[in-house]
Amino acid sequence: MHRVEHVMGFPVSLRIDDEPVPEGAADAVFAWLREVDERFSPFKEGSEVSRLDRGELSRDEVSADLAEVLALCEEYRVATGGAFDVRLPGRGLDPCAVVKGWSVQRAAELLTGAGISRFCLNAGGDVVVSGGPWRVGVRHPQLADKVCAVLELTDAAVATSARYERGDHILDGRTGLPATGLDSLTVVAATLTLADTVATAAFAQGAEGVEWAAGRAGCEVFAVLEGGRVLRTPGFPTAGERTAARVLSA
Repeated sequence: MHRVEHVMGFPVSLRIDDEPVPEGAADAVFAWLREVDERFSPFKEGSEVSRLDRGELSRDEVSADLAEVLALCEEYRVATGGAFDVRLPGRGLDPCAVVKGWSVQRAAELLTGAGISRFCLNAGGDVVVSGGPWRVGVRHPQLADKVCAVLELTDAAVATSARYERGDHILDGRTGLPATGLDSLTVVAATLTLADTVATAAFAQGAEGVEWAAGRAGCEVFAVLEGGRVLRTPGFPTAGERTAARVLSA
């Protein structure tokens, strides 16, 4: 089964290789992601995030889900010395950097909870796979029709933060300016919650974020610095590298 919908501002594709596919499993995934968009989008006036930001809700009144997301936001703000911050001066509360990976991981757990053992869930280029091995390409940051690495993943997640789709949209919370020093940074981890948040938090730190991400437990990293230099951790699961890389110390 293969299904694609546009949710939360990006395409989400779901491929399930199990036969038969449990009835309603795909519907549950896309219904959940639409619910997340309604509840957590800072661009929707009636969302829980917007209401909290306007002071209509207190931190004690938010849902358990939003409390979990905000706790992750605070964890990474502290861990990066403020480089990753969802409350930048002059801007409203925007936890999207955490919400995307967290919500797609939850969607993947809906599938495994339904007994599905082999699937690939791709949300705007961030991917969760079950079973395997699956081959996943990492887009070249300068050449849109090329890949710079091909991964071989089993029961894992991969996320990339970069400037090639949305420009300098990731800001360094310490300065309020666009993060510099990196063209792209890819993280492989057991969950997309971890992979996506670490990738964004590392990118916000600039080039120094590569070593920071490499030191996070359970994370493997592939980074392309400005100028084209490539760094990766020893365990980064490449099936066929397309770019020479310096291996970071374990």
